[in-house]
Amino acid sequence: MNDKPDFATDIDELTPGSLRDHFLIAMPGLNDSSFAHTVTYICEHSEQGAMGVVINMATPMLLKEIFEQMALSDQSELGGQIVMSGGPVQPERGFVLHSPDTKWQSTLEISPEVSLTASRDIIAALAEGRGPKHSLIALGYAGWGEGQLEAEIAANSWLTVPADKDIIFNTPLEQRWTAAAQALGIDVNLIASTAGHA
Repeated sequence: MNDKPDFATDIDELTPGSLRDHFLIAMPGLNDSSFAHTVTYICEHSEQGAMGVVINMATPMLLKEIFEQMALSDQSELGGQIVMSGGPVQPERGFVLHSPDTKWQSTLEISPEVSLTASRDIIAALAEGRGPKHSLIALGYAGWGEGQLEAEIAANSWLTVPADKDIIFNTPLEQRWTAAAQALGIDVNLIASTAGHA
């Protein structure tokens, strides 16, 4: 039996679209400052590349500041919600992962449980207390060009696991990285310590 676990995903299994509605869990050895200890929810995956939203990196901003910038009054008591840093691409642009109870101007249905909207109308609805039941607001996104993500997975930079909406919407921010890996039966903290990062 091998002492050292190998989490490489078979690159041949990665067909276009196969990572949609999956989590990318950063391996402890991934020291890229943008992605260290992150969980990224993959919204789109095709031959052209992939797009996702990091769900466990907070910005210093609260949702009420976005409401204020958009001249919206907070009638929802959601103003204290932390805004996530969704990734290094277009950090000035807002994205909302949410339960698919309502459709908005630019809604992308990712799975029966999670949608992505990037239009102003959903923020206005959140401020007015008529937004989706569950939501995660992020600024920016993570993007990969053609074949880039597959190459990074082959290089053991990421673990992949089918996404769990409870981790996106209900798990405390600081527990999401560990919780996502536990879905694979893996303790990422143990990998970190055996790799000498303890």
